[in-house]
Amino acid sequence: MIKVLMVCHGNICRSPMAEFILKDMVEKEGLADKFIIKSAATSREEIGNPVHYGTQNVLNQMGIDCSGKRARQITQKDYEEYDYILLMDKNNLRNMTRMFGTLDNKVKLLLEFANSSRDIADPWYTGNFDDTYEDVLCGCEALLEELM
Repeated sequence: MIKVLMVCHGNICRSPMAEFILKDMVEKEGLADKFIIKSAATSREEIGNPVHYGTQNVLNQMGIDCSGKRARQITQKDYEEYDYILLMDKNNLRNMTRMFGTLDNKVKLLLEFANSSRDIADPWYTGNFDDTYEDVLCGCEALLEELM
């Protein structure tokens, strides 16, 4: 079982987008039973809130359902249990370091799998959920290719 945790600041835009895109990809490949894929936040700001409507809209356009997802904060247990903890930007990396100290190699930026060190822009601020979708999709495709 491969355990993947997607992480962003609030767990309402980018990380749930990545969670549900990757879940959709592994299901289409017939690999869903080999993965546990979840998402979480580094902050407590949005805990309990649903996925942002902009992310919901983009995922719905792609035929991906994210209903029922509520924001939650990453825990020490998550940090210990997941094989991959994939972050959306360098601010998430800084926050994770504050929370857990020195980080293991399992903590990476999602776009590192696509040979990029750039951040995935937060659509909460940019308003551009389509560009975020393209970056998340690129990262998830590269991740899945590496894992296969």
